[in-house]
Amino acid sequence: MQVKKVAGWSAVLLFSMTAVILVAQWMRTIPEVAIFISNYRGSTPLPEGAPVGFPAWLGWQHFLNFFFLLFVIRTGWIIRSKKRPPAFWTPTKFRLNKNTPAQRMGLYHWFHIQMDFLWVLNGVIFIVMLFVTGQWMRIVPTSWDVFPNAASAALQYASLRWPLENAWVNYNSLQVLAYFVTVFIAAPIAIKTGLRLSPLWPKQGWLHRIFPENVARKLHVIVLFYFFIFIVAHVTLVFTTGALRNLNMMFAANDRTSWLGAGMFGLSVVVMVAGWFLMRPSILKPLAAFSGKVQG
Repeated sequence: MQVKKVAGWSAVLLFSMTAVILVAQWMRTIPEVAIFISNYRGSTPLPEGAPVGFPAWLGWQHFLNFFFLLFVIRTGWIIRSKKRPPAFWTPTKFRLNKNTPAQRMGLYHWFHIQMDFLWVLNGVIFIVMLFVTGQWMRIVPTSWDVFPNAASAALQYASLRWPLENAWVNYNSLQVLAYFVTVFIAAPIAIKTGLRLSPLWPKQGWLHRIFPENVARKLHVIVLFYFFIFIVAHVTLVFTTGALRNLNMMFAANDRTSWLGAGMFGLSVVVMVAGWFLMRPSILKPLAAFSGKVQG
């Protein structure tokens, strides 16, 4: 039954993608659409003084963000499946309020919170570095023209005729909007809703009333799916729009087409795969025991 379900959804996805491509290619034959793409090529000029290229710290941030987010998504999906946890964790140290009974949680829920904390810490460093180095100008829209240019870029991607771009100098407008939404909208929503669903949030009082748990849970799931779709689309475009150059920019901080960036990416994948297989109860239990009591 599960195989048939996967096959069915795969067929729907393939049909939908084919339909989108055909419709986009047909739209580009319409004279008005062709004029629109000619007027809005897909990108807007950067503000004066915007930095060029990717610094080395951005490559490290990219890897760490991907690493932590991978486990945030995986543990979030496990929690959403509502399977019985292999063990339970109860805090015995670092409790904010020792006058209230300690609330236990599943082992994967505990690990989810640890990955959340590291992801948020990495994100704070990322935001600070963006504004200190001026890199914010590359992912924050500074002109209303970003919207028609983003629509043009989306149509060009969908028709399989990639927009002309040079990400080392300037992202196209669709990338700008995607990165802006991810960094400054989706991530804060994920943090706020995750905090609301955690044991740290007050169980009574005005904070509890103004932000209902069911609202936070729905928003948290929506953001979870957003990050999943963003990662799939991001990785797909990296490998279909000049993989060697893109990987060099992202991981080796240079604008060449050598295999250095691909090698560094391969090493990062090995680390992530190792972490994926090491995320098992026999390893998580001793780690959780450092800060609380583990049962089960």
